[in-house]
Amino acid sequence: MSTGKTALVTGYTGESGKALVEELVRNNEFKKIILIGRRKVDFTEDAYKQKTEQREINFDKIDEYAEAFRGADVHFCCLGTTRGKAGAEGFRRVDYDYVVGAARLAKQEGCQHFHLVSSQGANENSYLLYPQVKGQSESALSKMGFPRLSIYRPAMLMVDRTEHRLFECIARSIIKHTVQRIAPEWITTPIEVLARAMCFNSFTTGRPSVEILDNHAIFRLAEQKPNATADGTKRADEL
Repeated sequence: MSTGKTALVTGYTGESGKALVEELVRNNEFKKIILIGRRKVDFTEDAYKQKTEQREINFDKIDEYAEAFRGADVHFCCLGTTRGKAGAEGFRRVDYDYVVGAARLAKQEGCQHFHLVSSQGANENSYLLYPQVKGQSESALSKMGFPRLSIYRPAMLMVDRTEHRLFECIARSIIKHTVQRIAPEWITTPIEVLARAMCFNSFTTGRPSVEILDNHAIFRLAEQKPNATADGTKRADEL
């Protein structure tokens, strides 16, 4: 095993989280991957068994689980749900309360670099619930004083979900055979591109302490090799 970084992932059972963990397991720069969730997953691959450690918590009582967030250099937050799945209250609880709670404990336990999967169009002043809550989470984390905070705003994530979302399936199918072929960075983000960008960004240098990466920046990062410096980011105070 590598003598490199220890990563911690919240939201590792979701689609973006699963893709990220796969990328981290393959990357020899990470010696250990701590996975925090409501339940444990039965991994069958040896690489997963050797490199990951699963820690169960109750996100509704997250302050009681500070020790679960201990021992990581880098935290990747892939927590998220939808209003359709959880209702308005449930969506806000996951995408704001859980995210901010996880970030607070990560900061408390010495996390040096926090990564957050947000969304294109995030805006705390929006009248729409989804971009408003995403923007509020971004704003809260930006004020926590992490040595480094990276916020990712992907477009529509292109992934074959294990859970069935009819509208998304239809939309992705149409886009996959039209827009994605003509302008792949316009309104889509393949899930593996996002995962690769997040992984590689842990080793880039010369970046601002708070950075917001739009879809084009995510694609550019995914093309980089670790320890490179990519372009296309904005400081939070420039938005």
